Amino acid sequence: MSVPDWDTSGIRKSSFENNGVKVRAPARLHLGFLDLGSHLGRRFGSIGVTLESIATEVEVLPAPSFSVTGAGAARVADVARLLCNQLNLPDRVHIRMASQIPPHAGLGSGTQLALGVGSALARFWGSRVDLRRIAWRADRGTRSGIGIAAFEGGGFILDGGSAEDTLTPPLLTRLTVPENWRWLLIFDERFQGLSGQREVQAFRELPPFSRRTAADLCYQIVLQGLPALAENRYDDFCETLAAVQRANGDYFSPAQGGRHASRDVSAVLEWLERQGWRGVGQSSWGPTGFCLLPGPETAEQVKAALEKQFAGWKGLRFQVVLSRNRGAEILRPDSKRSSGDIATTVEALSG
Repeated sequence: MSVPDWDTSGIRKSSFENNGVKVRAPARLHLGFLDLGSHLGRRFGSIGVTLESIATEVEVLPAPSFSVTGAGAARVADVARLLCNQLNLPDRVHIRMASQIPPHAGLGSGTQLALGVGSALARFWGSRVDLRRIAWRADRGTRSGIGIAAFEGGGFILDGGSAEDTLTPPLLTRLTVPENWRWLLIFDERFQGLSGQREVQAFRELPPFSRRTAADLCYQIVLQGLPALAENRYDDFCETLAAVQRANGDYFSPAQGGRHASRDVSAVLEWLERQGWRGVGQSSWGPTGFCLLPGPETAEQVKAALEKQFAGWKGLRFQVVLSRNRGAEILRPDSKRSSGDIATTVEALSG
């Protein structure tokens, strides 16, 4: 499929952009693929959820020449230079990284960095912007559209996978996650999941994905998982989540040494299952694991139990987070809160 050239005519800056732009891009959990065998002409298809509390925050400020400061400056500089070139934007900016999603942890750090930097640069220069083409130019969203859709509008997401000429997987469903539900995250800070060429090679070497498994997952998500989410039926949603995680974990087991990438995270998830919790699993290639819990008090109690049970296990860390039912934020550089999500801004820029 051909991609239209970017319309960068009449690049301008309003008084808002003259003072700089800040973008806060939220982390996400990738909860599993639906069809890794392309049995009906489309491959992958994903479900995922957007998270509060964990985010990449990037500021673009006026400067006489290009510079980057903050966490992961070298990586950020590479992304920014690539996008300035691809979007035909000047690079006379200073980029300051206030925070970054932990890389290679299964939380979508690469996509959120690219979209955060790209949208901040476009907004700073007053250019028309298309988030999905920013993602495509940065080589993001080739398999999953969860990170892009999380940036656009948050919530629980189902994407439609990729056909031969798909640029980025289309958003099929976005649902609001009940406010009382909580995600208990399990981090292994001594381990990193597959990425880059190792990830590409893993996909090449994995065996065929069963059509029967793909059909069963699609059936369960459409007729059990999505209705359960819409009706706030926690137990039924966890049953669907568990089925997706089992199928994905077994499929990826040869590439990551088991159903879960980190043995320590796997031990925590097995302990949680023995306590009766069904909505457990691993995000993307991990190592981050999760357990969906029905309320804030329960989540804090389970977190305390884990900290006691696994005290002394080096690298393990636990955090309770909410689902985020809105997308990324664009702020003034001195702002701490936003007046809206990214979709409003994109609509204004494209009008």
